Amino acid sequence: MMAGARPSRLVILGHPVAHSLSPVFQGAAMAACGIPLSYERLDVRPDDLIDTLAQCQQSRTGGNVTIPHKEAVASRADRLSDVARRAGAVNTFWFEQGLLHGDNTDVDGVRATVRALTGHRVPERAVVLGSGGSAAAVLLALTELGVAHIAVVARTPDRAQALLARTGVMGRVLPLDDPETVMALGDANLVVNSTPLGLHDGDAYPVDPRMLSSDAAVFDLVYRGQAADGAPIGTAWVQAARARGLCAEDGLRMLVEQGAAAFRCWFGLEAPRDAMWQSLGETPPSPDRPRGT
Repeated sequence: MMAGARPSRLVILGHPVAHSLSPVFQGAAMAACGIPLSYERLDVRPDDLIDTLAQCQQSRTGGNVTIPHKEAVASRADRLSDVARRAGAVNTFWFEQGLLHGDNTDVDGVRATVRALTGHRVPERAVVLGSGGSAAAVLLALTELGVAHIAVVARTPDRAQALLARTGVMGRVLPLDDPETVMALGDANLVVNSTPLGLHDGDAYPVDPRMLSSDAAVFDLVYRGQAADGAPIGTAWVQAARARGLCAEDGLRMLVEQGAAAFRCWFGLEAPRDAMWQSLGETPPSPDRPRGT
């Protein structure tokens, strides 16, 4: 799904959004391609989302959507890609002839990260933590990759069941405090955090890494910057998983890959990934192994 005409401006809608690196690497990508547009962060409270979208419509602004607005934007879109419709969540949007178009490129980012984490091997058993819009993208990507057994661990099982029904993904729902959840985490080849836990200093781990199998791969959709020497540090959960010897990666690769797919939606061009990674102070990672290895 691609825009028929370039947006006049790009933004990222979220709350909070000050931490977003999208303006950094998308600005570098547009500069590398000679596209003279700005990309800005817009911190939008849920009550202000409708008015903000109306303003974007008037100015033909496109961009990205992050927590907590992905599902709300999907519900208001006039045109959805098939993957956005199944996910019930939009992370990339633009306007054409006054109509709101929505896509979900998070699936591209999840798929690329899981492949790198697993060395392109398909995990047999995966556990997804959370049941929001980001979890929908994870479920769709895991299904596309051919993961046979998927469990969703959620605080609200009814919401998780609705998520599975909407996406058409075969899986089981487990509540947080359940003996079966402990067993599923111990058996999983891949554990994915799609909750906001880790965005803030002092957040609890989504799950204790000591509960996981020694051959489990850990994927945290949250990302938390770099060390002073430029080495990727990941979230506290990723660091704890690595300390246990697990293969683990935060959400930075997913962020860049979903951004590259969004760039293609807006401009019909292949994104300059080297420029995007360099703007973040990193060498482009190998598609066949985790970042930092």
